[in-house]
Amino acid sequence: MRKTTLLIPIIVIIGAVLVSSVFIVDERQKALVLQFGQIKAVKENPGLAFKIPLIQDVVRYDDRILSIDTDPIEVTPSDDRRLVVDAFARYRISDVVQFRQAVGLGGERAAEDRLEGILNPQIRAVLGSEGVTSNTILSADRSILMERITAQARTRAAPLGLEVIDVRLKQTALPEQNLEATFDRMRAEREREAADEIARGEEAAQRVRATADRTVVELVSEATRDAEVTRGEADAERNGIFAEAFGADQEFFEFYRSLTAYQRALKANNSTMVLSPDSEFFNYLRSDNPRDIDTTLNQTAATDTPATESSAAEAPATDSPEAETPAAESPVTETPSTPAPVAPTPEEGADATEEGAADATVGQ
Repeated sequence: MRKTTLLIPIIVIIGAVLVSSVFIVDERQKALVLQFGQIKAVKENPGLAFKIPLIQDVVRYDDRILSIDTDPIEVTPSDDRRLVVDAFARYRISDVVQFRQAVGLGGERAAEDRLEGILNPQIRAVLGSEGVTSNTILSADRSILMERITAQARTRAAPLGLEVIDVRLKQTALPEQNLEATFDRMRAEREREAADEIARGEEAAQRVRATADRTVVELVSEATRDAEVTRGEADAERNGIFAEAFGADQEFFEFYRSLTAYQRALKANNSTMVLSPDSEFFNYLRSDNPRDIDTTLNQTAATDTPATESSAAEAPATDSPEAETPAAESPVTETPSTPAPVAPTPEEGADATEEGAADATVGQ
């Protein structure tokens, strides 16, 4: 009984010593075995590991990819337009021994502070370098700038046992005091671009209008030319017809033109014309026998065109009662009329009688 009582504490002590000498390394971690602050072993593979109890300690560090967000900082690119940027980085502990020697007891928190102290100067150095403007930072070339920041930060963080995987800019903004001035400048640039576009549009419109006006003038000129040519050909054909008719029967031509002049001059039943006694306008209406005049007019109307019939019908009749006798009942006698004037050329003869009628004074 007494031996059993002593054996139980010994077994408990032995069990506690065995338990404290065994530790588990997780697959997401790396472990260091320290003895009085000195590194005795590095455990990077997951599984069971052993240590000397009460003498050695185990320190674990995260083996996953970690992230850090930097505080917003102000940078000045080469165009002197200040910007406020903040970034985030992805990193991992690549060498736990070197990491332990660099940060000591501070661990991951001390590593993040030192890594942020590395990132911020590199961001300022790259974004403020020669040839880098605010437009470059906001353009597609931004990825090239971030690769440069990553490369320089990786070199600076290597002595800490850290591997910088990537650095990215989260936000690029303007300082509050510069926002309004920047907006005004952007507004002015857009207004200038709009004015340029409007001016180019007006220029193109002027060219189109000028081309259209020139085309209109050319078309009208060609149409006028063709019309004048057609009109000239028609006048030539008309004059040829007049000349042919004049050459066929000069006396009938003069008589027909006189009837046309009568038709145009005497348009109303109460027309009054004041002429000298020897005027040649009424040569074909003057006769000692009015019946002979009516007989001659009726014979002419029976053989002439409808236009001649209309002209003869509108010719004024004499005041003698015998003028109303039908043409069929009156004998056809040819009474010589007053000799007509000398016939002009075909063109002049066609308008001679009309000019005499135009010179007369017509009173209504």
